[in-house]
Amino acid sequence: MSANPFTRLAPFIQEFIYKKRWDTLREAQVEACRVLFDTPNHLLIASGTASGKTEAAFFPALTELYNEPSSSVGILYIGPLKALINDQFERITDLLKEGQVPVWHWHGDVSQAEKTKLMQKPCGVLQITPESLEGLLMNRPNAIPALFQDLRYAIIDEVHAFMGADRGIQVLSQLTRIERMASCSPRRIGLSATLSDYETAAAWLGAGTKNAVEVVSPQGGRKLRLSVEHFSFPDARDEKQAEQLELARKAYYDFVYDNTHLKKALVFTNSRSDAELTTLELRRIAAKREQRDVFHVHHGSISAMLREEAEAALREGPGPAVAAATLTLELGIDLGELQRVIQLGAPYSCSSFVQRLGRSGRRGDQASEMMFLCPEDEDEEAQLPARMPWMLLRAIAVIELYIREKWVEPLALRKKPVGVLYHQTMSMLKSMGEAEPPDLARAVLTLPAFRGIEPEEYKEFLQYLIQTDHIQRTEEGSLIIGLGGEKIVNNYRFYAVFKDDEEHVVYNGSEEIGSITTVPPPGYCFSLAGMLWKVEEVDTKHKALYVKSAKGKVDTLWLGAGGDVHTRVVQKMREVLADSTIYPYLAPGAVNRLERARRLARESGLLKQVVLPAGGDSLFILPWAGSKQFRTLERLLKHNLSERLALRSIVPMEPYYMVVAGKVDNETLMEEIRKELTDCEDAGALLDPDEAPYLGKYDEFVPPKLVRTAFAADGLDLEGLAEVLGMVHGAAGRGAMDV
Repeated sequence: MSANPFTRLAPFIQEFIYKKRWDTLREAQVEACRVLFDTPNHLLIASGTASGKTEAAFFPALTELYNEPSSSVGILYIGPLKALINDQFERITDLLKEGQVPVWHWHGDVSQAEKTKLMQKPCGVLQITPESLEGLLMNRPNAIPALFQDLRYAIIDEVHAFMGADRGIQVLSQLTRIERMASCSPRRIGLSATLSDYETAAAWLGAGTKNAVEVVSPQGGRKLRLSVEHFSFPDARDEKQAEQLELARKAYYDFVYDNTHLKKALVFTNSRSDAELTTLELRRIAAKREQRDVFHVHHGSISAMLREEAEAALREGPGPAVAAATLTLELGIDLGELQRVIQLGAPYSCSSFVQRLGRSGRRGDQASEMMFLCPEDEDEEAQLPARMPWMLLRAIAVIELYIREKWVEPLALRKKPVGVLYHQTMSMLKSMGEAEPPDLARAVLTLPAFRGIEPEEYKEFLQYLIQTDHIQRTEEGSLIIGLGGEKIVNNYRFYAVFKDDEEHVVYNGSEEIGSITTVPPPGYCFSLAGMLWKVEEVDTKHKALYVKSAKGKVDTLWLGAGGDVHTRVVQKMREVLADSTIYPYLAPGAVNRLERARRLARESGLLKQVVLPAGGDSLFILPWAGSKQFRTLERLLKHNLSERLALRSIVPMEPYYMVVAGKVDNETLMEEIRKELTDCEDAGALLDPDEAPYLGKYDEFVPPKLVRTAFAADGLDLEGLAEVLGMVHGAAGRGAMDV
């Protein structure tokens, strides 16, 4: 670690440190000062939550702005969520009170008057989402030089949330476009608490620039307090079992209530629907017990006002406060001294686990505490794999992988991001007004993410956009946006590259409650913000619902599925099932359920076969592979083997097992899978000639041939599937496993 750089920091930062009564700068902050003060390098700060990453980035960057004020925005901060921007805005505003360095935030909830002030006198720090930055680049291109001509630093928070995703491609493209349009060369700073693959992350951060990327990753111990409990919900086949199910559900929600209602607690769920249902049930219990309603909901479909109320109650409120949340509270937001974090179900990834774990234990020497509650249906008469507690196994797997091995999912960068290629092509053409085909091709294909797109592919791509009227060729031969393209580009939803279902805004009187994707007719009920509402009026034209408070039991109304699971997590689940270890963090119910699952796995031979008989003419396939490899196997079976082997049905239960029916035995099926993997060298062979599956939001506007190429490159993984099956089957031809 370098010498303490405290004396080199701006006086107002030194005063801030004095007021906070910090005894010393943290290692990440010291090392960040060394890199930013003494080298020209970019910087990647990879350290745990509450390790001072934000200050590590801002202290030296703000010192430079204090010593040499910028003639435009000097620091651009890009955050993945509006809630995170708001949180950081408050933190930085407090820091800059004495520094006379203005700080601005810019997203959909910020007033136009505030944005106009910045445009009139660009300076200081701008905090923005990728979507709002896209809007700036598209709609105000003439303002970009004045806004960013003296940009010194571009800070990307929660870089793991961007890398490997379409939004990450968008962010890198935006930075390159700013550098070209404003003739600036900002140094890049990436922040993350959940990286393990530093080399790939550093290459991503520095993409398209000449500067080296230096990684600061202080190693620090962390006290953890973990517990895992399991709740079995019996199958309701008759009246008696229905009563048992009702009692089991009551016990589950009572447990959640008893462990939260007197604390400041965060309850993470894997979906908006689960967050809504949980809050609804907790409020019902509070009403029944005649106790205070301290419960909130926080997810992307809740109004900004209600989200901010939930954040304020957790961070600043005097008494107990409980918020059920999705990933909107997973990233970076400092919620103060939370007393408990509960995860309902299991995270889909180690990365998500680490982020959620980091919401607690953020003060002093406190331990990071997290309680997993795994509710699963249990039917003793179900098929063999369906009797496995997959959720419990996944919870144990992500815990073991992180606390024993410090493993987090590696980054997987897209090779052919064709949907974002369309998005950035249209965005740049909108910004430029018109462009000669070679100039547009040069501008787009030199963006870092599109180096894998061949010039000939892009030429065909532009010709297709001209044919579909997304782009028009003028009489002079230059390109402009066509009528079909204008319908897409001129909609505010175009700013985002992630898929978003069209939503209707919900109003109770004049108060905005939030939004839903599935719209019920008038007279029907639904839940939102942890409360029940009855639809009074549907305004289809303005995409609005008007409601009043209601009572009863109903479903919540969003589309969506779970996340992808990495092969390493699934294989660890298998190891947990094959092991005999009783993990110290398992509560009695979880121990009992795990032991029963292990006994069933031993007795059934579940761990010794990839393919095993399921009774009649059915077979089970358990590849112990991640989601991407599982889907590759499913496609290989359906496309290449189904007809040849007379398979009449293939039912996937992603990513754990498949049920296959047909007149083929398990040994023959395994042999045919292996043979097909050996013979199939191109993943494109798993697609029908007229098939072009979409991976991204804008793939539908891309030539089908290019979509097919992209899906084969980024949506399938023949090599990974072959590796997994090669690792797991030992005896040739029989699909046996070594345990």
